[in-house]
Amino acid sequence: MAKLAKNAQKEQEGKETVEFFKDLDREALNTEKFLEKYSKPLGIVFGALILGVLGFFAYKQFVVAPQNAEAVKTFLAAQKNLTEGKDKEALGGKSAANPGFVGTYNDFSSTDIGKLAAYNAGLLKFKEGKFQEAYDLLDKFSSDNKTLMAMKYGAMADAQSGLNKNDDALALLDKAATASSDPYTTYYFTRKAGIVALGLKKNADAKKYFSTIDEKYQDYDNGMSDSYIEMTKYY
Repeated sequence: MAKLAKNAQKEQEGKETVEFFKDLDREALNTEKFLEKYSKPLGIVFGALILGVLGFFAYKQFVVAPQNAEAVKTFLAAQKNLTEGKDKEALGGKSAANPGFVGTYNDFSSTDIGKLAAYNAGLLKFKEGKFQEAYDLLDKFSSDNKTLMAMKYGAMADAQSGLNKNDDALALLDKAATASSDPYTTYYFTRKAGIVALGLKKNADAKKYFSTIDEKYQDYDNGMSDSYIEMTKYY
């Protein structure tokens, strides 16, 4: 009896094994049919992916790299004029012969150096008293460098102050104060935000900024934050 039971178990296991391999055969056949049926569209998809990758590297190699080189050349020419005190020539933008910072941005806005040119052009426009143009150019600048971004927000705040938009200036100074982990940059814009808040009669905000300086940045402030905190009580 035990032997019969054992033989029946083996027979059952054998059937299950056969069925398992049949299932595998059916699955393999289905896969082959799928590939046979869709080989053309699949080839197109994979071909498009490969072309996309190759296209990206070709763009970086043959478009972005030469653009970067040309952008650096025009940027350095503008920087040379700026160093020599030739602000108008440094700003440029009026002729192809002298693109300056404005022309460098206009021609190479997708490059990092082109964006930096917009920043420099914005500072020069601010110096000319053209605050809206300065703001618009500064707004085009972007960078992974957090300290540079803090400087950008601070310069944009100055442009807004020049346009008598002091509430907007305060909001930008707040961004400048929190954009960077550099302690002096943070201190500088926190202090500036406190002074603007004080001028706007936003004493609670002013006290917040000066208290932050008192807690974290006394080394840079020489005790001035205490005087400003007192001013928030009576000013």
